Amino acid sequence: MGSKAVVSVYLIISLCATIIVTRGVAQMQNPQAIPGHFPPGLVPIDLVKCWSSLFTVQGCVLAISNSFFSGKFENVEAACCKVFSTLDANCWPHMFPLNPFFPPLLKDNCARITPNSPPHN
Repeated sequence: MGSKAVVSVYLIISLCATIIVTRGVAQMQNPQAIPGHFPPGLVPIDLVKCWSSLFTVQGCVLAISNSFFSGKFENVEAACCKVFSTLDANCWPHMFPLNPFFPPLLKDNCARITPNSPPHN
């Protein structure tokens, strides 16, 4: 019984040391991520560039988000449509991965709002 107790103590000490070392290493790392959105190291640069242009128009991201969840496009204004229409179509699958049909619908709606924007092909 004495040897089992010694082995148990060594296992507990090893487990505690492993937890402390792992925690210390995690605190030493400096994550370069968007807090709460992506894990560190997995921030897709293209996605950040795609969304950043929409942030230049006040309320654009909120209007697009509301349209995404409601299916109604009446709150998307012309300035927002103009910026959205200039986005590269390669951005769309990354920006709206859960609904690939939303970007073409928004772009078609924007074509009605701003006559200079080309409709989705």
